[in-house]
Amino acid sequence: MAIIKPHGSDELNPLFVYDTAENEALQKEASGLTSILVSSATAANAVMMGAGYFNPLTGYMNKADALSVANNMKTTSGLFWPTPVLNLVENAGSVKAGDRIALKDPNVEGNPVLAVMDVEAVEEFSDEDMALISEKVYAPSPDEAHPGVDAFNAQGKVILSGPIKVLNFSYFQDEFPDTFRTAVEIRNEIAEHGWKKVVAFQTRNPMHLAHEELCHMAMDRLGCDGLVIHMLLGKLKPGDIPAPVRDAAIRKMVELYFPKNSAMVTGYGFDMLYAGPREGVLHAVFRQNMGATHFIVGRDHAGVGDHYGAFDAQTIFDNEVPAGALDIEIFKADHTAYSKKLGKVMMMCEAENHTKDDFVLLSGTKVREMLGRGEAPPKEFSRPEVADILISYYRSIAK
Repeated sequence: MAIIKPHGSDELNPLFVYDTAENEALQKEASGLTSILVSSATAANAVMMGAGYFNPLTGYMNKADALSVANNMKTTSGLFWPTPVLNLVENAGSVKAGDRIALKDPNVEGNPVLAVMDVEAVEEFSDEDMALISEKVYAPSPDEAHPGVDAFNAQGKVILSGPIKVLNFSYFQDEFPDTFRTAVEIRNEIAEHGWKKVVAFQTRNPMHLAHEELCHMAMDRLGCDGLVIHMLLGKLKPGDIPAPVRDAAIRKMVELYFPKNSAMVTGYGFDMLYAGPREGVLHAVFRQNMGATHFIVGRDHAGVGDHYGAFDAQTIFDNEVPAGALDIEIFKADHTAYSKKLGKVMMMCEAENHTKDDFVLLSGTKVREMLGRGEAPPKEFSRPEVADILISYYRSIAK
C-alpha cells in the first residue's frame, strides 16, 4: 500500500529550492531586487509552502481566491482550502504587478531573504473584506478580543499575490534542528519505518497523561503502526510554554512511555492562527501532505477563549467539508481524563455513571500555579518526569 497522496496533486511539490546552485543564484539575484520586510504570518506561510505542508499552493493567494476561501473553503479554481494564505502589507510602495521582489524575514536578525516572489497582482481589501474574512475564518465573539483577528488586522490591507521560491526555513531549522521537519522529510521517514497507517497528533502545549493516553487509544482503535506527534514551533500567545520546553517534555514522555520506533516527535514552522474549526481543517490538510492517514481532532481544537463550541472543530468535517475533499480520516476525541472509579484515563463521553467529581480534572491555570510553586501535579494528571521538566522551566522564569 502506497503512502497517502498529498492534497491536490499526485506528488508533493514543496516550494523550497533544493538545488544548491539555483538557491545560491536566487540569493545573489535577491540582493538586487526590491525587498519587502514581511509580517511574521507571511513568513510562516512561506515556510509552510517551502516545506510542502501547503501543497499544492504555488504562492500567495490573490483577493478573489482569499474571499472565495473565506466564503466557501475553495479557491476560484475549485481547490478545497480552509484559510486564506496571504502576503499582506500596509503599503506596497513602488511594487507593481510583473515585479520580482525579495521577501525579507522579520523573525531572524539582519532580516535575510526568505523567498523570491513574482508579483502577479497588487490589490487591496476593503474594511468590509477584512471584516468578512475575520468573521468567516476566525468567527470571533463580538464582545471579546481575538488574538488571531488582531494579528490578521495588524498586517495591513494590501495584498501581494503570486508564486514564490523559498530559500530557507527561517529560524526553525537552526533553533529546532532535532524537531523541525518538512512534509517531505516526514513522508520519507514514514516510508523508512514501513508504516501504513499513521495517526498525527497536533500540540502547542506539553503533553500530560490524558494526551499520551489519547494517542495510545487512537493508535489501538485505528490499528495504526505509527504516531507522529507534530508540534507547532512558531509564534504563540503570551503565557504559552516555549517550544524548547515542550519539546523536551514530549521527548521524555515518548522515550519512557511509548514502544521503541512507534512514535516520531516532530515540529512545523507556523504561527498559531487560533481559528478553531477552520484551523482544525487546515491542520488536517497539511497532515495529509506529510503522509498521515488519520488525524486526532480533540475538544477545543485550535481554539482560544470561549470563541468556539467544544466540538466545533469536529462537526465542521461533517457539515462543511465536502465529501472526498480530503483523503485523511479524522479521529474524533472527547476530553480525556483519569477516572478515579476505573483507575485509568478515559474519554469522558465513554465513562458510564460518572460525574465530574469522578475524574482528576485540573485547569491549565491550576497546573501552571502548581508547577510555579515547584509542585508536581498528581500522577493521574501528569507523568512525574514531564512535571520535573516543566517545574524547572517555571523556576527559571520566576528568578
